Amino acid sequence: MNLIASKDQKRRERMINAAALLVLCGIGALSAFGPAGIVAWSENSTKLEAHQMRIAALQEQRSTLENRKNLLDPTNVDPDLASELVRGELNVAHPDEYVVVLD
Repeated sequence: MNLIASKDQKRRERMINAAALLVLCGIGALSAFGPAGIVAWSENSTKLEAHQMRIAALQEQRSTLENRKNLLDPTNVDPDLASELVRGELNVAHPDEYVVVLD
């Protein structure tokens, strides 16, 4: 009986070791090929660069809009910008000016 128990115990231990090895192999595969693994690292870095370029463009656009907002301050409007907006919206021009329509 002791010999049979010993064989069953060895078989059970081998099964547990095999299962543990499979789990460790799975964790290793996920660390290499998973969504946050080594292989995805380059893809994530290119996405990061694209997002940083987009952020830089949006910050530039934001600074342009901030400047335009400051020029349209109700207490101190920039005369050049006011003239440009009035002429653009109302299609008003001085008699001595030429209007060139661009497509």
